[in-house]
Amino acid sequence: MRLIVNPGCHLCEEAEPRVRRAAARFGLAVEIVQMESDDELVREYAWRIPVLLAADGRVLAEGIIEDRPLRRALKSLRG
Repeated sequence: MRLIVNPGCHLCEEAEPRVRRAAARFGLAVEIVQMESDDELVREYAWRIPVLLAADGRVLAEGIIEDRPLRRALKSLRG
């Protein structure tokens, strides 16, 4: 999974530890990606960050990322 974030984004700052905890609970790896490092990410997600993407590129969560919906999304990855 990839969590797309941007420096100075308060929603990103709140989401990162939440996503890390949930990913660890499900035995999943999460890569934190700075959106500003990739023009394509900026075009795609500039107004949607933070955005959590599955390995296949599917959006699992975005914006205000809350625990319960996040756990449901991660559980769906495990089948």
